[in-house]
Amino acid sequence: MLNIAAEGDLDFLALGALVHRIDPGQIPFRKATECRIHVSGGEFNCAANLSDCFQMKTGIAAAMVNSPLGDLIHERVRAMGVRPFYKRFEHDGVRGPNMATVYSDQGHGVRAPVVFYNRSNEAAALLKVGDIDWTSIMSGGLRWFHTGGIFAALSESTPDVIIEAMQAAKAAGAIVSFDLNYRAKLWQISGGLETCQQTLRRIVEYCDVLVGNEEDLQMGLGIEGQNVDKSSKLDPSAFISMMDGVAQELPNVKAVATTLREVVTTNRHRWSAVLWYGGETFRAPECDLDVLDRVGGGDGFASGLFYGLMSGESPEQSLRLGWAHGALLTTFPGDTTMATIEQVKAFAEGGSARIQR
Repeated sequence: MLNIAAEGDLDFLALGALVHRIDPGQIPFRKATECRIHVSGGEFNCAANLSDCFQMKTGIAAAMVNSPLGDLIHERVRAMGVRPFYKRFEHDGVRGPNMATVYSDQGHGVRAPVVFYNRSNEAAALLKVGDIDWTSIMSGGLRWFHTGGIFAALSESTPDVIIEAMQAAKAAGAIVSFDLNYRAKLWQISGGLETCQQTLRRIVEYCDVLVGNEEDLQMGLGIEGQNVDKSSKLDPSAFISMMDGVAQELPNVKAVATTLREVVTTNRHRWSAVLWYGGETFRAPECDLDVLDRVGGGDGFASGLFYGLMSGESPEQSLRLGWAHGALLTTFPGDTTMATIEQVKAFAEGGSARIQR
């Protein structure tokens, strides 16, 4: 069982790269004439969701560049009610360091979304041990610390920053969670699969909670999976079959959760989720999603799950809250929530899309 502190100056602290996502909507980039900017980052998204929707006290530890783009990103961090803890870098006016850019058009129907990146000379990749004063940040008490595999893959120094932060969080009595977020492209330029698995194995030694599907567990951690015939993309049997391996190889991990998604078309998904907690498996309901913007749905799920666990809800109800919030997040543009806690709870309990008067 998770031993979650009842209170603290911060309910939730995330460590990760702040990025901005350029979004031309349903127009492909090769034909785009205008775009919207969404501030994002898997770890920041969780902090923003927990602050804005779930009214928790959250913070983000990150690199920040002193530039107009950094100012834009910082404004969105503050607008979502997230407390910033930055290592600041000066931009040289030409080459950076930079705040990473994600390019993502939404696709439509049978046309899939397209995502590509520019993480060249990214400030977050320059972070090293000693850059962030964890003792000061956590001195008032911290309940939950979270980071992820994308930040771990950015450079040789970022995994050590993660471990430094996790050790401080453990000393402060916080729960530690990690979103595996295995990305083959990132690890290809950061040492390949062997380096990935060695790195993530070092990190998860400090983790209580993991977020990730069977591919993340197999590729990111090298945990062997059984050959399981799944009836559909929403069948959790392959994920469940790996939990014995998790229990044996990672005895410190008390919970593993993942979303289950079947993409019918770009705008129509089947959605569920599964949670392994203390040896028991819990399954969320299934629903059909009419997707406006799928980016951030997984972070929305993790946020709702963490909220439930921190609020003393049962594992099953916490899973339903994560499932509900992740579903709702796909109905909004951008990467972070626009939902209210009342909407999340209503949907988790079987609410509908009937008009509210």
